[in-house]
Order: sequence, then structure tokens, then C-alpha cells
Amino acid sequence: MSERVDLPPAAPTRRTLRDRRRPAQISVIGVFGELLLTAGVLVFAFLGWQLWWNDMVMAGQQSNAAAEISQTWIEDDLSSRDTAPEDAAAVVDFGEPLVGVAPAESETFAVLYVPRFGAVYNRSIAEGINNDVLNSSRSGIGHYPGTQMPGEVGNFAVAAHRSANGGGMHLINELQLGDAIYVQTADGYYTYRFRDLEYVAPTTVDVIAPVPHNADVTPVDRFITLTSCNPLLSTAERIIAYGVLESWQPTSAGPPPEVATVINAQAKG
Repeated sequence: MSERVDLPPAAPTRRTLRDRRRPAQISVIGVFGELLLTAGVLVFAFLGWQLWWNDMVMAGQQSNAAAEISQTWIEDDLSSRDTAPEDAAAVVDFGEPLVGVAPAESETFAVLYVPRFGAVYNRSIAEGINNDVLNSSRSGIGHYPGTQMPGEVGNFAVAAHRSANGGGMHLINELQLGDAIYVQTADGYYTYRFRDLEYVAPTTVDVIAPVPHNADVTPVDRFITLTSCNPLLSTAERIIAYGVLESWQPTSAGPPPEVATVINAQAKG
């Protein structure tokens, strides 16, 4: 009977060594992949917060600030006169619109109402288009310095973000021919009617000329120009909305019927 001889274990081959290392390598790669996925989720969550939640919070703050200044003007008007308010329905023409003096940088001087943007939409307008105005929790809409004031012959031009920081002109692309655009100042209410929409390059600055696209022409009409970035979440181009002044009425006549509900509700709030 032959004696059994135990052979020594075979020396590991290169392939065997690679196979032993492979689970550890796969584990490291898996962990790294999970970390990347987690980081991606966090990034998207942050963007969602920035573009939705923060936008909603700022929009509310801007709307509240607009309501405050609107009511201040109305209360100041009531306390400054002894006569009863004028009946806007009985007065067909209030004459030439009052035109205010250009305000100081970052000073709030008007409130914008656009029913197409929502039944309770309102934003205050401040002088300038820098970040102190456009990213502000109290305004969000800026007036281009050097352009005309509300009711003035020429072009009252303003700018706002479409998304983030309150998204003051998020729905500018939904304006329809004849839509009302209201501007309230300490002097009264100016009613503009939307006429046209266009898309231009960011370098097309003549859209805010006294006569848009015709800088050398002397204006005879009273325009309003709303400008914002396009498309959403991009600054590739600009979306421009134009309107023409239809009428104006002093603060004492009360607000136009279409925005009277939201303005009167401010006083109760």
C-alpha cells in the first residue's frame, strides 16, 4: 500500500491574486459611486430649494413690501385732503398724467400690478437695475436709470428676474394683447395696455430708448417696457414686453376696478 504524500499548496498565480483583490476594488468603487450619487442628490435638492422655496419666500416678502408702500400712499392722500374722494367713474378725463421726479438710486417709487401674472400679483419698483434692487426682498423690479417715469412721454423701462429672487416677471411670456399693466405711484394709477412681445440679444439695448428701437426719433407716446432674461434659468437672451399708456387717475379717485380688490384687501390685512 502506497504512502499518501501531501503536496504543498500551489503558489498563488497572478490571476488568483487579482481575483482576491477584485472584491476590495469593487467595494471601493461602489462606495465612491454612492458618494457621487448622494452628492448629486444634495446638489439638486439645493437647487430645488434655491429656485422654488427661496423664490417663493422672496416673492411673498416683495409682495408684502409692495402692499406696505401702496397703503402708505393711499393713507397719506386721505390725510392730506378735506374733500371727499373723486368718483373715477364720473370723471372721464383727469387731464395730463402727473409725472414724478426721478428718484435716488435704490429708492422705491412705484408698485406694479399685472393681473395676467396672478390676481394678487404686486411688486414694488425701485430705481436702478443692480443686485441691490433686483435681488432685494423688498423690491425685485428695477427702473432703468435715464428712462422716463410713469406717465411721461417716452419709455418707462423696468427689469426683473424670471426665476429666483422672487421671479418678478416669471410669467412675462404669457402676456396677451390688450392685457392691463398697472403702475401705482404716490400721485396715482397709470394704466398701460400690452401691445407686443419680442426676444432679443442681451446687447440689444435700444429696446429701452424713448421710442424702442428708434433712439433718434422724438417720442410722442407714453410707453412701458418690461424686460427679463430668457429662457428660464438662462441669460442667453432677453424677453421684452411693450405697452402703451391708456389712462391715468389720481390716488384720490381710487384704484382701477381690476386691481381694486387686491389693493383694498391690503388695508384689511
